[in-house]
Amino acid sequence: KDYAICAIMCPKRSRVSFPALRNRLKPHFGSPNFGNPPSDRPFCRHSLCFSSMDEARILRAAMAANNPETSFKSKLQKELVSRDGRKDLLSQTSCLSLGFKDPKVEAAYRSHRETFSGAATTAVPLVLVIIATVRLILMPSAGGGPVVLVTAVFALMCMAAVSAARSFPVRVCPGLLTASDKVHSTVWLRITWFTTLIFVAATANTIDMYLCNKPFWVMMPKLSDDINNTDDITMNIIDVINNSNFNFSSNMTEDALGNLTQTAAPWPSSSLLLCPHPAYYTYFTLLILLAASLLAQICYIVKGVMILGIVIIQCLMNLLVMSKAFRQTNDWMPLIRLGHDQVSLSAELCLISLLLILLNRQTEKTSRVLYLWRQEVEEQRERAADIRQRNEALVYNILPPHVAAHFMGMQRKNHEELYSQSYDEIGVLFASMPNFGDFYSEESVNNQGLECLRFLNEVISDFDGLLERTEFHDIIKIKTIGSTYMAASGLNPSRLYKEDDPVESRWAHLALLVDFAFELVRALQSINEQSFNHFVLRMGINHGPITAGVIGARKPHYDIWGNTVNVASRMESTGKAGCIQVTEETTKILQHFGYIFEQRGLIAVKGKGDLMTYYLVGKAASPQQQVNGDLEDKSLDNRLDT
Repeated sequence: KDYAICAIMCPKRSRVSFPALRNRLKPHFGSPNFGNPPSDRPFCRHSLCFSSMDEARILRAAMAANNPETSFKSKLQKELVSRDGRKDLLSQTSCLSLGFKDPKVEAAYRSHRETFSGAATTAVPLVLVIIATVRLILMPSAGGGPVVLVTAVFALMCMAAVSAARSFPVRVCPGLLTASDKVHSTVWLRITWFTTLIFVAATANTIDMYLCNKPFWVMMPKLSDDINNTDDITMNIIDVINNSNFNFSSNMTEDALGNLTQTAAPWPSSSLLLCPHPAYYTYFTLLILLAASLLAQICYIVKGVMILGIVIIQCLMNLLVMSKAFRQTNDWMPLIRLGHDQVSLSAELCLISLLLILLNRQTEKTSRVLYLWRQEVEEQRERAADIRQRNEALVYNILPPHVAAHFMGMQRKNHEELYSQSYDEIGVLFASMPNFGDFYSEESVNNQGLECLRFLNEVISDFDGLLERTEFHDIIKIKTIGSTYMAASGLNPSRLYKEDDPVESRWAHLALLVDFAFELVRALQSINEQSFNHFVLRMGINHGPITAGVIGARKPHYDIWGNTVNVASRMESTGKAGCIQVTEETTKILQHFGYIFEQRGLIAVKGKGDLMTYYLVGKAASPQQQVNGDLEDKSLDNRLDT
């Protein structure tokens, strides 16, 4: 597979055949499959190359493999499309109310906030604005519409602004955001708020419809008198038409129509007919029902009750209150070629309302299915995040923090990449329990050595616990070899010092490593007192340059190498139990920090010859005590000297 991709990227090189690719065979000059046939040769089982279509297919697969995010999204999309949401919903919800059988899941579903729920409320004032505009264009003088509709639009805009504050693209005042969060977080308040929006819009439309036959400019006497006489004029014209048995046709001239109207009374102007289009109020109600269907996070039963209530009121208004307006429109239909039946409009409105209720039920089913899938995705994401945190914690426990951050921050995980870092000024410590070998036995009384290993684990765990203290943050545990504990200081790439810096600044970590060695002694002494044992530590410290790196891909291990490490190991192995042995160079550095040493003399070190070594005795409280050899801690001196 890798060779096929390389062959596509470098077409001048020899191409491998399909059998060779399947058998993981590489072509060579002596192979019969070696060669470069024409690219237009069709692909077959025994062909020597891939066709252009096969190359394109393999190239697309390679590009998808190089983009795991796109591949993941495509797999997720296929998974969601192939899933049957109806089965997922039927097993967890009731059939009629669509409520979840688990009360906790139902409460969580009702309390969660949809991202578009606030923006959907803006449809209600928008619909009422459209209704008011059309109403003022078609029937400008009918009823008290301007006052009612403008008041309702203002109220709905204020309510929609509160509910949709989080959806605004610009920053709004904090008080409005707080009110919006309060509306959406409280279930009963959200339902009351959304139903109030629809109630205000429907009420405004109903009041305007009720006032349709009443003139808006009632303070103008002449216009009011003309409007009051409109019905008499209209009925007079209709009687003349019926008595004359006149047949209207498309060939009627304007003069004939004018002579007909002059026989009864003067033709009334269009402004005097207050409600010429009563059917539009049914259309306005339909727009309000559509706006109600857009509201999210409301049970479809509540929406259905709301829709049925609005439809019943509209039907009663059509059949009772608006019947006179519909009769006028139907009577003038032969002349203006326009007529509506209040019964048919009411029936159509009832049918559309039933369809909207079914649509709202289906929408809620889809919303609940998406909620279940979203919760499943969130649970999987939380589990994945928890697993990732555990893996990161494990990596940070195995590797030093800066090394773990290096590997965890790599965009492309290349396990074969080598990590190494060189350091010039590092302190190395080896601490072992030489008498642990005599303590360990695999007899039955020790459970085949398990009790001995449990004791050793307790000791090492207490040593590791010291590294969690703040003052020892610059010390890193390297490894344990049997009962030997290995640690180092100064392995921090961010720590930068110059050669002309004072010794106290450059080698402060080495003095910290010595303090850590004393703490190891105290920790082991505490364990001895609790377990009635007499274990002692034999330690060796050295300083100098080293090379640090990670070995292994699947099971990485951080280690350090160099002459400094070898000498520190020899200081421990050639030392004396209960003492800390250091070289002469290390002694000269640690004297700047007030430590007291006792010269041991020349010892033979493998690979180094004879080295002058010292025992680190303790730390003086003052320079005078350091010179006189008076110790600050006599009890520590007694424990170190054996």
